[in-house]
Amino acid sequence: MANRNKTRIEPTFDGPARAKSSAGLSVNEDDRVLPRQRKPAAKRRSESRSEKRTRGRARKRRGLFGGFARLFYWCFVLALWGGIAAAGTVAWYGAKMPSATTWAIPDRSPNIKIVSVDGKLVANRGMTGGEAVGLHEMSPYIPQAVMAIEDRRFYSHFGIDPIGLARAMFENITNGRFSQGGSTLTQQLAKNLFLKPDRTIERKVQEVLLAFWLEHKHTKDQILEMYLNRVYFGSGSYGVEAASRRYFGKSARDVTLSEAALLAGLLKAPSRLSPARDPKAAEGRAQLVLAAMRGEGMIGEKELTVAMSAPATRATAYWTGSEHYVADRIMEELPGLIGDVRADIIVDSTVDLTLQDIAEKSIRRLIAENGDKLNVSQGALVSIDNSGAVRAMVGGYDYANSQFDRASEARRQPGSAFKPFVFLAALEQGRTPASVRTDAPIRIGKWTPENYNGKYFGKVTLATALAKSLNSVAAQLTMEVGPEAVVEAAHRMGIESELQANTSIALGTSEVTPLELTAAYVPFANGGYRPEVHFIRRVTTTSGEVLYENTGGSAPRVIRPEIVGMMNSMMTGTVETGTATKAGFAWPAAGKTGTSQKSRDAWFVGYTANLTTGVWFGNDDDAPMKKVTGGALPAQAWHEFMVAAHEGVPVARLPGSWTPTPATTPGFEDAVSEAISGADKPATQAARQKRVVETVEAAGGFELPRQDAPTASIQRPVPPADVGGPAIKRQTSILDIILGN
Repeated sequence: MANRNKTRIEPTFDGPARAKSSAGLSVNEDDRVLPRQRKPAAKRRSESRSEKRTRGRARKRRGLFGGFARLFYWCFVLALWGGIAAAGTVAWYGAKMPSATTWAIPDRSPNIKIVSVDGKLVANRGMTGGEAVGLHEMSPYIPQAVMAIEDRRFYSHFGIDPIGLARAMFENITNGRFSQGGSTLTQQLAKNLFLKPDRTIERKVQEVLLAFWLEHKHTKDQILEMYLNRVYFGSGSYGVEAASRRYFGKSARDVTLSEAALLAGLLKAPSRLSPARDPKAAEGRAQLVLAAMRGEGMIGEKELTVAMSAPATRATAYWTGSEHYVADRIMEELPGLIGDVRADIIVDSTVDLTLQDIAEKSIRRLIAENGDKLNVSQGALVSIDNSGAVRAMVGGYDYANSQFDRASEARRQPGSAFKPFVFLAALEQGRTPASVRTDAPIRIGKWTPENYNGKYFGKVTLATALAKSLNSVAAQLTMEVGPEAVVEAAHRMGIESELQANTSIALGTSEVTPLELTAAYVPFANGGYRPEVHFIRRVTTTSGEVLYENTGGSAPRVIRPEIVGMMNSMMTGTVETGTATKAGFAWPAAGKTGTSQKSRDAWFVGYTANLTTGVWFGNDDDAPMKKVTGGALPAQAWHEFMVAAHEGVPVARLPGSWTPTPATTPGFEDAVSEAISGADKPATQAARQKRVVETVEAAGGFELPRQDAPTASIQRPVPPADVGGPAIKRQTSILDIILGN
């Protein structure tokens, strides 16, 4: 390759322009890139600060909006996941619940309303303790007070209250403890109707679901009414009617503003705030309710002032009043009459609340005045009319302190109050009130019955012996007629307890209840008939359907008319001249006192042609009283009660009559009595037998009566078909009678 002479041409920028090279490459001054001219230093510093501030504000704005954006983003994410978790929880626990198509409001526990003969409320019994009251029937203050303190947006929410729930959560977080629940009345009703009170997520989810269902199926008024009739108000009271009766002694229909506020205040803590426990705490809570009602515009300033001034009062002890002894007895008998109670019912009782109150006051007053002095702490009273209806029954000094019913459940020795059955058996076997016995010390085996205070009266008639309650004569008669005849007569008259057929039964050693002993005296008062003793007249539903009615029926005759006349003639003497003179009043009356050993029991059972009333005093621990007899406290209580019970009632004579007639065999009963009364003298059995035989032979012997004879000497005559049972065949030997064989 031939070498070429090459000349390097350098570009020049400062020299004059040259002609374009043959290669076409040229650069001129205009093509030069010059450096930027610098500004003055001061101006540069000023502009630098301004730019930095602008750039900082821009970055700050971008950071603030970016923070909000990030917060919104993460909140949205959390809400989304929270919603998914909540939906999953609801689905999980909801799936464990029965199908909504099977949900139904459970039946409200039935209430048993017991009323007196004049329609007054005696007591409510049942789980609720009160009847259901319609929302339109109850005092309007009650629903207003409950909504004001428990759920002020009740009529506007849909089962749950988001505002109330948020407020409750805020309060709980602020206070650092669980102080508010945020549940609506609908949620509370759902919990009360269907759920257990456990504080678990499952229960809360189910509560919300059920609240939605309640709001869908029922109106707001229906939900509020169901709530108020079922919610617990403390002291055993479920529903506003029970609570109103419990705390104020009135119906929910008559509750005042201050009382309604107290009831509403109980819902937060029923047991702790109960006025029966802490009236000051109940009053303080009630004032908060009143303030809430004023804040909601439910009441005016004047109403608030008046209600705020109402003083706090301690509610009476739960279920006070002797009428509850009657209510308890009725509740025991009710299942046997109508079976299980499945709906609200009304029980028309036989009790007269006026008489009940009189009886209670008399028993309480006598014990309060004499309890410490005479060592007596309890009393009981039963009053029964001639049809067997119990008009009053007091089972103890104070029901609130002891619900044990001493009138119908306590079995005590009746003492001499049992003697009428001994004398009844004797009359039915031929004796009369004029028959004579010798009142003197006797010995029966190892038993030596003694008269009260050791006094004896010699020869006395049976009428005198019963009026003065002579033990020796009663024991003699029991030996003559036989203990079995006495037991039969007592059972026939109405005694239901088991009786021991021994000679000491003459002095009332077998235990009975005041109710049955009083009932056994009723045939003396009504002419010889034994009615069915009852407390219930009728049972109906709230709609008026009759479930049971006591029609009375026919009471069997258990005593012949002439025997009734004789017994009334003898027992009248007890009130007029005998051991119960303190019982006497303007009406013809009869009865018998009784005092058990060491004054452990004191009785008086007496009657007019209108009422038969029995009274008992004693101690639950069987401790002796201080010389209290049946003619003292029992006769006084009987007198007070019967005077009030007969006020304004026309006076009526006792049934039957008796006129003394000469004895068929003069001297016979006197001679036999002396032979018997001499049984305590030292003598062999053979000697006693010889003495009795000689006595009988001297009287010319005795003849067994005809079975149709109106009276009999030894053997009991056969009574009419509706009297008692079959005739009891007795031994005809006087020795068998005397020796108790």
